[in-house]
Amino acid sequence: MSTLGVINSDAQINKKIESAFAQNPDYNKDLLFLSQEDEILEFIKYALPEIVIINFSDTLINVNKIINQIKDDKWILNFGIIGIFNPEADKEGELLKNNKAINVLSMLDHNSIDSHLVKSIEIIENNYQIIFQREFSRTFLGDALGNFILDNDIRVVPLYAGIGATILSQRGLIDPDKKMHLQLALMELIMNAIEHGNCGISYDEKTKSMESGITSSDLIAEKNKDPVISAKRVLFRWEIKPENSSFLICDQGSGFNVKSFTEKLKNQSDYSLHGRGIKMAAKLCHKLRYNAKGNAVMLVINHDTSIENDVPVGFTREQILIVKKGDVILQEGDPSDFLYYISSGTYEVLHNDICVGSLSAQDIFMGEMSFLLNKRRSATIKATSAGKLILLTQKTFINIIREYPHYGVFLSKLLAKRLTRTNMQVATMH
Repeated sequence: MSTLGVINSDAQINKKIESAFAQNPDYNKDLLFLSQEDEILEFIKYALPEIVIINFSDTLINVNKIINQIKDDKWILNFGIIGIFNPEADKEGELLKNNKAINVLSMLDHNSIDSHLVKSIEIIENNYQIIFQREFSRTFLGDALGNFILDNDIRVVPLYAGIGATILSQRGLIDPDKKMHLQLALMELIMNAIEHGNCGISYDEKTKSMESGITSSDLIAEKNKDPVISAKRVLFRWEIKPENSSFLICDQGSGFNVKSFTEKLKNQSDYSLHGRGIKMAAKLCHKLRYNAKGNAVMLVINHDTSIENDVPVGFTREQILIVKKGDVILQEGDPSDFLYYISSGTYEVLHNDICVGSLSAQDIFMGEMSFLLNKRRSATIKATSAGKLILLTQKTFINIIREYPHYGVFLSKLLAKRLTRTNMQVATMH
């Protein structure tokens, strides 16, 4: 049974969360409710959780202060966040905007805790390594791809969209502003696939229902009473390549006249609810194209190679090395009495003058294995672009670990996961 941290002081909300898990007895979690600032930060730093629930509407906890302390030291922000909020006090869109720099994968209002909290956690845990692959070297991973098959439930759509955007953000391929806009665009397009694609709800029908006080969820639930509609699914697929990433959203509906609808959108206000997802996606992505039938859309996002890793607070006083393309950073056979924290840039790894891998900011460190084992460099590393590195000598690294002991825990976890990954790869080769 794993421990799930819940940052919340509201006793009624805690009861709702406990009730949600009680309804799913096969899914065991040891719930740890946290309300004091010191215990919250201690849990995040040393327990190294994979998922944390935060009540962003809690008036007795200074949530903003907690979030700011986490943002100041990005090394402890290596977990997914499920936000919960009071819809009468806060708006989902504003909460996502204000917390764009952290890994908020889903925002659930307090009324959705019973029905969707456990389901959301299961989805994240089943895909955790896909979302947070920044802990593994690109040498191990190569390109990444995957897909979800979604049923017609729009209440979990923000979670899937959040996962899609977080995959790129965690790898340092898009900036936080773009992450938020990508999350909203994916959310709108997936909702379109469910509402207008699978459920066949027209814009006029949706407008009339909303004017009558009927929510989109209620309208979709009504449509899903038809077994033919309820059996339809939405495919959400992504592929991450070195230069760009693509997202495919495909429904099982009858499609629409893409050309006619696109022309109609040109004459509509940017504030119109009709076609909002398509407009958002078109402004954000490099390419946006539909298939001929109109039931599948592909978004292509170009990566931002200028993004730098946020330097952990413990490293901010150390020497910065600005490198140029072609610079030799480490030489095979040299002593290994220092390592680098990779802030930005791309680098090739050469052994006997043969390229055996590559490194970038998502790999976090350069030269850490020979540094920790006190061995000579096993490879030469050369810059393939301009970049920035933080030099860490043995003495400074040890002093930093003493001052920030959770860095040592994080590094141990990182190396353990890399070793596990390597062992799994070796096992599959036999």
